[in-house]
Amino acid sequence: MWTDPYRIVVVLFVGLLAFASAALRVPAAHERPGGKQEASHAAPPDHQHHQQTPAPEQYTRVVASYDPPDVTLVDMTGAAVALRSVLNHAGPVLLQFIFTTCPTTCPVLSEVFAAAQDTLGPELHNVRMVSISIDPEHDTPARLQEYAQKFRAKQQWRFLTGKRQDIVAVQKAFEAYWTNKMRHAPRTYLRAAPDAPWVRLDGFVNATELVAEYYHLLGQ
Repeated sequence: MWTDPYRIVVVLFVGLLAFASAALRVPAAHERPGGKQEASHAAPPDHQHHQQTPAPEQYTRVVASYDPPDVTLVDMTGAAVALRSVLNHAGPVLLQFIFTTCPTTCPVLSEVFAAAQDTLGPELHNVRMVSISIDPEHDTPARLQEYAQKFRAKQQWRFLTGKRQDIVAVQKAFEAYWTNKMRHAPRTYLRAAPDAPWVRLDGFVNATELVAEYYHLLGQ
């Protein structure tokens, strides 16, 4: 039979062990105060890749008015075209600034246009899509043709290049000019009709979001 003092010592020792064990224990994310998981939780397996690339859903929507300069550019067939004529399409216009050797931003933007073509279906006949090169010295009509084929461009998708000073004037008119082409931001422009304001999407937008913005633009 233990004496009372001995029993007290044993109880205190066990209590200290239990306290030390609890202090060292790190709670799991779902057990932390509030019962909410922290933002660093792992994504589902099929979304792991997107953690290493720009998040396509992160963009802002800006409504603005732009006055394109009266310049003549060159399309991928080598034909001279007036920019205002191209943009004054009777139906909706979607516009991006790209260059064919861009390793990161431009392929993402162009692939979104490519995927949107399929998503729009019959509605595509009403749309004009325009990609303007910001590297005119390198992006000849022939290179634009190769680029268009790479992204499965259909007839409604126009690719334009031109003289450096004209391209810069267009970029500045759309608030899309950067002295270093490698640092240009991802932007997509939409307009419902020639007399309507432009909607600028700043950031990466995926094809589903772009089509949703398109129908929102048309009030559908």
